[in-house]
Amino acid sequence: MTLDLPLIWAGLIAFAVLAYVVLDGFDLGIGILFPLFKKERERDVLMNSVAPVWDGNETWLVLGGGGLLAAFPLAYATILPALYAPLTVMLLGLVFRGVAFEFRWRTVRWKRVWDWSFTLGSLLATFMQGIALGGLIQGIKVANRAYAGGWWDWLTPFSLLTGLSLVVGYALLGACWLVIKTEGEIQNRCYDLGRKLSVGLVLLIGLVSLWTPFLGEQFLQRWFTWPNILLTAPMPLLVLLAAGSLWRGLHDYKRPLQPFLSALALFVLSYIGLGISFWPLMVPPSLTFYDAAAPDVSLGFLLVGAVILLPIILAYTAYSYYVFRGKVDPDAHYH
Repeated sequence: MTLDLPLIWAGLIAFAVLAYVVLDGFDLGIGILFPLFKKERERDVLMNSVAPVWDGNETWLVLGGGGLLAAFPLAYATILPALYAPLTVMLLGLVFRGVAFEFRWRTVRWKRVWDWSFTLGSLLATFMQGIALGGLIQGIKVANRAYAGGWWDWLTPFSLLTGLSLVVGYALLGACWLVIKTEGEIQNRCYDLGRKLSVGLVLLIGLVSLWTPFLGEQFLQRWFTWPNILLTAPMPLLVLLAAGSLWRGLHDYKRPLQPFLSALALFVLSYIGLGISFWPLMVPPSLTFYDAAAPDVSLGFLLVGAVILLPIILAYTAYSYYVFRGKVDPDAHYH
């Protein structure tokens, strides 16, 4: 039996990106919500709720980016110059918030500086991830197997909308995570924040979903022509079911896990919708993942490493969440 190595690697990278979005999304969301909690004790609780797992969550970003470079070098060489600016700002944001985790516990005089670094780093990283996603969806100009667009092609009303959508989405994930990890006044405020953010996110998902099919002929045909519509028609219904479950969970204080799982379902469904639009493209509108793949001998060699590393990453991620399960101790410190 011959393995379809480009297909296997496209699936692995898609999984790594989704794992990064759902895992790092909630801790970036907590950074975005940080200024809404003014008391020192509240901010300590917020940071302690993600301190043990945030850096492990970013492993998936490294795996997705590294896997793209190794397995699909043409896609990497095309996407990176098209999105240099938003991706550079995103990485700077991730660095600032990572440093803030360490430094705010070691100083009193500069604590406000690191609090703002945590917030601005989280906000910038999220917004730029959304803009980069929008820049990819709207298409990248390719000529002679190289990027052929301009420096500012990524900056459009659509990419700004996807940036805003991701900020609202991550903030919702953060609020739902805090519903699980906290009690009392903080938890009640997160229920309230979650209700407001859920309305905003569903509206933004609707706007992005209605706009996307009109960005390219292939997207339009994929969503609105027969028999493709048989596959795509259930997606809006599933999104509404997940949104309904989220809304009920944010009103039922006896099931704190339900809002988080429902918000994750919204992200997964949106990701599947993106996959339906893209398939088999990796760089719209012209490069499929078969066009961009490295030779099979390289993909086979890389797959051996992935088969060894992926179970290890999954195991220590699951173990970390198991060890640090339960409510956050307000008196505990990060170090």
